[in-house]
Amino acid sequence: MNQQVIVAGGGIGGLACALALSRAGVQVVVLEQAEAFGEVGAGLQLGPNAVRVLAEWGLMDALQACAAFPEALRVRDAHQSRQLGHLRLGAMALARHGQHYATLHRADLHGLLLAAVRRRPEARLMLGTRMASFQVKGPGVQVTLDNGEVLGADALIGCDGLWSRVRGQLLGDQPPRATGHLAYRGLVRAVDLPAPLRANVVTAWLGPRLHVVHYPVKQGDWINVVAVVEGTLAPGGDPHGWTHAAHAADLRRALGPACGELLAMIAAVPEWTLWPLHDRACLRGAHEQAQGPVALLGDAAHPMRPYLAQGAAMAIEDAWTLGQLAQAPAAQSDWHGLLAAYARTRWRRNARVQQISQRNGTVFHAHGALRWARDRAMGLLGERLLDNTWLYDGPPEPEPVTGP
Repeated sequence: MNQQVIVAGGGIGGLACALALSRAGVQVVVLEQAEAFGEVGAGLQLGPNAVRVLAEWGLMDALQACAAFPEALRVRDAHQSRQLGHLRLGAMALARHGQHYATLHRADLHGLLLAAVRRRPEARLMLGTRMASFQVKGPGVQVTLDNGEVLGADALIGCDGLWSRVRGQLLGDQPPRATGHLAYRGLVRAVDLPAPLRANVVTAWLGPRLHVVHYPVKQGDWINVVAVVEGTLAPGGDPHGWTHAAHAADLRRALGPACGELLAMIAAVPEWTLWPLHDRACLRGAHEQAQGPVALLGDAAHPMRPYLAQGAAMAIEDAWTLGQLAQAPAAQSDWHGLLAAYARTRWRRNARVQQISQRNGTVFHAHGALRWARDRAMGLLGERLLDNTWLYDGPPEPEPVTGP
């Protein structure tokens, strides 16, 4: 007998998808290639739009047990240390947008979603399992696994990330493109930092061709640090094989004449990992997010640069939209129509976030006249420039299913 929906990928997007659909009564199978669930990486930010979804799913207690809730965003000059801009978060985010702004470790978000999925009898988790290919069969889809097993389903949701196999077959895409930006990521215990650097705020340091962001995670016990510089790996280079000494020395050299406070934060990080950033062109239409009984979610659909801090949030919004559409019993008998409504609802918003994320990368790394104009605008416009009401008041309600 066919399973109703197969979700390819057990990361944040895949688990959010499984939770949203199972809450709507859908039988879900999650395929995860790893032998054990886990999440790599460091911290992430969740705007009120994503926190709103977690609250609706009954996960606020779990979020409060592992996250931090910063009081402000401070934008500072990486060389001169002066403040360029300021946005109140904390109580002000709650008043403006009806929900909190949160920062947390990726593994903690993954863990709370995994625990919630495991409580759903409608969800089945298959570890050590990866999709090899799929074939549309009538109204449904057949999924062939790497081990040759074939699973039938009414729909397939590709949540398998930047290098998605589902996307590759659905859209015939080229590989993701290198952005020319390198992200150094690290964590440092708050107690190992001077008081100004462990404040409960998100701090963004902007410099020519670089920026650094740090914020609290794990209820403020740790500080997540991300430094993004322009550059590329050497051909055939393996960033995972580089020594920490090389990471630290390369980063310090890339920062140039940074101010003392920023250099103190960088020096405090005991270990760095290095990731070359990739993305894809912005979505061009609903057909790039769903076709027939197959849809894409999160990074499989719309990988984005991290300069609006919305990658995880957009995956969570995607999942919420699917869950909302699936709540109508009649919709579950027409997965083609349901997924078409999902794609119509999501693609423009996701494309807009992709576009702004790309633009922000240029603005963050500005030099010369553009840097002067950026600093001037932040000084004149203040919070009006930094707040994103259209974004933080989301996610938008889904468009109706129009039928076959």
